[in-house]
Amino acid sequence: MELPKLHRTRATDDAYQALREAILTRGFKPGERLQVDEISAKLGVSLTPVRHAIQQLATEGLIEIHPRSGTYVANVTPEDTEETFDLRCALECLAGELAAARVTADELKAMRRRLEELAKPIHNDAQLRRHEQANSELHQLLIQAAGSRRLLEMYESLNAHIKIARIHSTEGSTGERRDWSARLEEEQAEHEAIVAALEARDVPRLTAAIRKHIYRAKALLVGSLKQLTASKPPSP
Repeated sequence: MELPKLHRTRATDDAYQALREAILTRGFKPGERLQVDEISAKLGVSLTPVRHAIQQLATEGLIEIHPRSGTYVANVTPEDTEETFDLRCALECLAGELAAARVTADELKAMRRRLEELAKPIHNDAQLRRHEQANSELHQLLIQAAGSRRLLEMYESLNAHIKIARIHSTEGSTGERRDWSARLEEEQAEHEAIVAALEARDVPRLTAAIRKHIYRAKALLVGSLKQLTASKPPSP
């Protein structure tokens, strides 16, 4: 895994951002052991900021530190993922209630632009990555429209765990991507319903649309993780 050299003075913050990005973009895989010395050399900083960054990521649950064993990218279980989706749904519904009273015309236009991006067909990995980015940005816009910094921070932490779960569910398998095109139309309809309800400032319709969308995604990802767990040989 190639990591960029860091030149700014806030080395701990930079190390944290570099490691977090590497984890969430599949640079480091779930369960992979992290070599602190090697990471420090690649980033061009001392061991101290890397260790501080690892502690911060461990607090978020993205890294696991096992005494006398090592430091690893967090693994996920179907049960963990199910709980995370339930919490995310609660946060997005709260965000929707707040955003219905606060959302601006510019924010709604930005959401509509993301919907246009999400409607584009997917034929290769590059297009899939763009789709995933637009998907993430659409939900981020909803959270930002709520106008709550604390809510945004909590959402970003939960969403990072869901990204880890998606990485884990597709590791060594293309199952989730094979049926992507079949789910695209349903996903688009759900996103359209969310934005339309927000434009109408219809809170009951908005929260119902959010729940429907998140729980469908939850069922698919948790099901994929359960299949992956069942297919793995037992540990010796």
